[in-house]
Parts: sequence; structure tokens; C-alpha cells
Amino acid sequence: MSGQPHLEDVEVGQELPELLKQPTTRQLAMYAGASGDFYEIHYDRDFALAQGLEGVILHGALKSAFLGQLVTDWMGPEGTLRELSVRYREMDVPGGTLTCKGEVTGKDAGAGIVICAIWIENGAGVKTTTGRAVVALPSR
Repeated sequence: MSGQPHLEDVEVGQELPELLKQPTTRQLAMYAGASGDFYEIHYDRDFALAQGLEGVILHGALKSAFLGQLVTDWMGPEGTLRELSVRYREMDVPGGTLTCKGEVTGKDAGAGIVICAIWIENGAGVKTTTGRAVVALPSR
């Protein structure tokens, strides 16, 4: 589907277009400054190693933002994001490719909403972050 999705055109089982992200340590430092989350595990390799991690890890809220972008890119300018919730299941690290994915799991035509399962997969195909989005879409 290209352009603005409409409620009538969306079906349960439909996949959202994938969104690829390639986070870097620079992005993590910039996100720390923007969000005010300066916990060193996100940008200081030596500190992260001392905490038992294999290196720096992505901010959970940054991964939420990636999934928010996945949904808002798909829903178009006339859609409204009503709900976004996520669960952090595994840590993600900079330097690889993360694939943000989604699938329509429910539709309430009377309420004008679509429910989507959303998730992030790391390079090994492991779902590291899962969630749910509720979107109001326009009718034709």
C-alpha cells in the first residue's frame, strides 16, 4: 500500500512496511543529551563493561521511538496514534542493523481503529522489543 492508508483498505494480517535502523554510539550520545538520560551504559564502553555488559546498549526509550516512527510512517498524515506500548525483552547494541516490523492484528471499523503488533528484530532475527499500537485511520 502506498500513500495514505484508509480504514477500509486495511486487513488483519497485513504487514507494515519495515523500517531499518542502524544506531551508532554517536546517536546514543546525542540521544542522551536530548533525553537527559545520561546513564553511562549507553555511551561509556568502559563503564558498560564494568557493569557486566558486552559494551554500550541502546536506550529503551530510543527503541520505543524507532517503533513509534514505524507506526507513524505507515499511518500517514491523516492517521492518529492513540496508543503505543512496548516491552524490552533483550538488549540491543550499536553497530548493527535493527529491523522494525509490524502487523495488523485487529480492526474495529465502528471505532475507526486498527490494532498492530509491533517489534524490533536484531541481526540474528531475535525479537528484542515487542509492543502494540492503536491507530485511528480515516475512512474513504
